[in-house]
Amino acid sequence: MGLMRFLGIGKEESTGSGDTETVRRIAGQLDRLPADKAKYLATFAYVLARIAHADLEIDDSEVTEMERIVKTLAHLSEAESALVVQIAKSQAQHLGGTENYVVTREFRQSASKGQRAELLECVYAVAAADGTITGDEQAEILQIAEELGFTRPEANALRSAYKDKLSEFQK
Repeated sequence: MGLMRFLGIGKEESTGSGDTETVRRIAGQLDRLPADKAKYLATFAYVLARIAHADLEIDDSEVTEMERIVKTLAHLSEAESALVVQIAKSQAQHLGGTENYVVTREFRQSASKGQRAELLECVYAVAAADGTITGDEQAEILQIAEELGFTRPEANALRSAYKDKLSEFQK
């Protein structure tokens, strides 16, 4: 399966409403990456967008954090990281719950335990980017952790680093 088809914006589907200049430009940027790197990055970014969209809004601070993470992780330029995040954001907002498990499972199957742990840490960072990890975000984090193969105690070990951001402790 090609990366563009995996993301739902492949050339075969280009007659749909998503066939904008922006989508074509983003697809062109990702096509220049090696296929395995592009797929890893796409799944990683999608899971980040998934947590950002857990409360049905993706705010600017979450976008900025996702771009920073993607840029650092993949050694991309600012423009490339912004494009990757834009794709992930768009897919998370439009596909939502229908693709969440499938994409996260795909990441789990292709990533090492260390890479999965890195993703989970980044999920917490994105959720905390706006200053608060809501109950909806915390529930989604636990779901992602489970889908990535982590136990609740393992997920909670990371959670403790963000205790001051948890909405239940901010009241």
